[in-house]
Amino acid sequence: MRLNTAHGRLKTENSVRNVRIIPAGCGGNLWHALLQARRAGHNTAMSLFELEQVTHFYGSLCALKDVSLKVERGAVGLVGQNGAGKSTMLKILLGLMRPTAGRGQVMGHDIRGSGVALRARVGYMPEAEMTLPGLRGVEFVSLAGELSGMPRRQAMRRAHEVLSYLGLEEARYRRHEEYSVGMKQRLKLATALVHDPELLLLDEPTAGLDPDGRESMLELLGTLAGRHGKSLILSTHLLGDIDRVCESVIILERGQVVRVGRIEELRATYRGRYRLQWQGQAAQFLRDLESEGVQILADPGAPGDEALAIVPDGWSNRTFFALADNHKVVLRGLEPDHENLESLYHRVLKQE
Repeated sequence: MRLNTAHGRLKTENSVRNVRIIPAGCGGNLWHALLQARRAGHNTAMSLFELEQVTHFYGSLCALKDVSLKVERGAVGLVGQNGAGKSTMLKILLGLMRPTAGRGQVMGHDIRGSGVALRARVGYMPEAEMTLPGLRGVEFVSLAGELSGMPRRQAMRRAHEVLSYLGLEEARYRRHEEYSVGMKQRLKLATALVHDPELLLLDEPTAGLDPDGRESMLELLGTLAGRHGKSLILSTHLLGDIDRVCESVIILERGQVVRVGRIEELRATYRGRYRLQWQGQAAQFLRDLESEGVQILADPGAPGDEALAIVPDGWSNRTFFALADNHKVVLRGLEPDHENLESLYHRVLKQE
């Protein structure tokens, strides 16, 4: 397919979600009809997706087994070891694969028979590299828009807007196989966003990125979920990414859902364990705490003015402040310690 790259200067918006590129009466009857149906039928109270006894086999291999769950809109993490069924679930939710058994819906669309209409509302960022040699970045993103049902002119206009939003404006006319790893990840995100979907399915979006690139990608995803109101399902083995971006989590193990819910509600609070933050010379303060029976633990990932404190039975938190005052130390933080997502994940698997 040869795409027309002639394009004038576009006025871009800061908000991806608020850019509406198809005015009433324009061309592209299929896309226009889908968009009108989406606007008319949009119901924010509807769950993001529901699955009921979904099972899927690859030959004799069971990838998903009797999966039943209901997930609300928002940012959702999908966690599991290799082979747990994460990619299979994403493909079923996208309508690319029919489950062997069971039923379900994504934003009101039946997963078994709503392929085109469903994909007009869902954006997919795969883990595998996407390459069509010879295409420029803007052509590549525009093609993704056309494959989602958009008319060519609107797809090209939207491609320019999304690439500008994602910081690829200067590189949009370069051949995309010449992009760096970080640029390719943003380009894949652009193909998922080009048709302004309500739901993003993201498979390992920070794979291969250096620390700065990973931080930048996570900020983008957080902004899309928070400021622009996109729902997203983030599948990754980097649990810290999910902790940063997501509100809820689905934990898969050997094709079965072992936990689903809001992360804060699933976390365990460690009884008698606190996270301390201070300002000032705290060496003597910490020694006095230890003399009172408090166990001070250094947190390898924390700055030098933070520590974990495990207190004895009958401890009063007022003692923290009294001892700090004795040594002219200012306590900036005293919070109960909660388990991180990695600890939560391993605890759940042990219980199973």
